[in-house]
Amino acid sequence: MLFISWLGNHGGLWIALALLLLCRARTRRLGLTLGLSLLLETFCCNLLLKPIVARVRPFAVNTDVLLLLPPLADYSFPSGHTSAAFAFAAALVGRRSRWGFVFCLFAVLMGFSRLYLYVHYPTDVLGGMILGCLAGWFSCRLGDYLWPEPARQIAEKC
Repeated sequence: MLFISWLGNHGGLWIALALLLLCRARTRRLGLTLGLSLLLETFCCNLLLKPIVARVRPFAVNTDVLLLLPPLADYSFPSGHTSAAFAFAAALVGRRSRWGFVFCLFAVLMGFSRLYLYVHYPTDVLGGMILGCLAGWFSCRLGDYLWPEPARQIAEKC
């Protein structure tokens, strides 16, 4: 669980994958959508909701629990790791990527890791799931407007 949670630290994994997709012309639209979903999620989670809700983490309330990682200084609600993972997965599903299901499973595992490590309450993870899915969905809709799919690709899908 430490490794799974570590993969989500500072959004490094998600940013690297989005940048990798931006490098190829064929996957650039997907990379832009994924990057947009991460920007939306980060803004809503870390800059808006966490300071407004200001929920104390569970290990600060129940000090009898021995943590497996250093105590975190920021607030608990919503889970940033979970929301980033779900934003990425939802954007993949919204773009009909064959990797969408795999990343959905990974996002669930990310949320569970945050509970297991006792750094979030279940409602923090649920809030992160909802926020991430909304960010992924909205980025797909906004991406359709900003970067319309070429007519050739639409004709191939029919």
